[in-house]
Amino acid sequence: MRSNAVAASLFFGMLGALSTPAPSLAANSSKDPPIPIKVVIVTMFEAGADTGDRPGELQYWVERNRLDKLLPFPQAYHDLRMNRDGVLAVLTGMGTAKAAGSIMALGLDPRFDLRKAYWIVAGIAGVDPADASLGSAAWAEWVVDGDLAYEIDGREIPSDWPTGFVPLGKSKPYELPRADWGEMYHLNGTLADWAFHLTERVDLGDTPEMQKDRARYTSANARRPPFVLKGDSISSSTFFTGAKMSEWANQWVKYHTGAKGNYVTTAMEDTGTLSSLQMLAKANRVDWNRILVLRTASDFDQPPPGMTAAENLAHNAGRQYAGYLPALESAWRIGNTVVQEITSHWNKYH
Repeated sequence: MRSNAVAASLFFGMLGALSTPAPSLAANSSKDPPIPIKVVIVTMFEAGADTGDRPGELQYWVERNRLDKLLPFPQAYHDLRMNRDGVLAVLTGMGTAKAAGSIMALGLDPRFDLRKAYWIVAGIAGVDPADASLGSAAWAEWVVDGDLAYEIDGREIPSDWPTGFVPLGKSKPYELPRADWGEMYHLNGTLADWAFHLTERVDLGDTPEMQKDRARYTSANARRPPFVLKGDSISSSTFFTGAKMSEWANQWVKYHTGAKGNYVTTAMEDTGTLSSLQMLAKANRVDWNRILVLRTASDFDQPPPGMTAAENLAHNAGRQYAGYLPALESAWRIGNTVVQEITSHWNKYH
């Protein structure tokens, strides 16, 4: 059996050989040629300033990767950050609409050549306690839209229905055959496997607060110290919590992926990001095979035994999650491991 390193080398070499010529980027109004980007870090929110205060998803990248070059980006949510290694960071803003707009604006920006760039979505998320613990990091192969659906209020659904969510074009939950309205995004599984194996032994640390929080759960995975895994994501602009919603998310991901995906994390913006990247890939401005989605667990998607969903929501108000800062740390440690591998060996991965 070939080693992961050899397989990865062959895979990335094949990507380079099969690259489709991109349209001219001569529309750049400046006299300088477009800047070739190696890696784009996609973050979604910041708690305050980019540096020096309580961090959001962008801050560790700016401070630790020396993203000192600030590039005006008035057509989107937040100015861009870049370093000398060809790493560019974008802060999209929260929600699928802002994410889609910011990523499309970046993809069409004539200042950058993104044809060979790797994209790493690096954000925090809720996690299913059946699969992982606080601070854990999950690489996704499947991202499923949790917004495109019909919905009946839970107080009015038929007694024999498991949920009030119904797929578009259908008349009851999980009705087959599935109609495709773009609810599912399938990323490059080989690339996700490569990223997982590269990072699976990275130490994510632990805290007394997380230990106390996870001890309230019964699942073996929920009780583990933070770890790296492969696990898929549901993307919904509505923050949800509760065992029933988690059950829906598990079934929704299975339904839309033909049981190939396993719901692990709940995020907000990823379908907006991927929708724009998918369109940009069709225009040969980005490479769809070079996209990674990394979500790290700041909180559980449901309360522990003895607590109601409403109580759990109140408990976590204002991002007072036990795993908030550890999840930000995990997103940087795991994501940066991939960034350093790619930028340090660009001749192999370009």
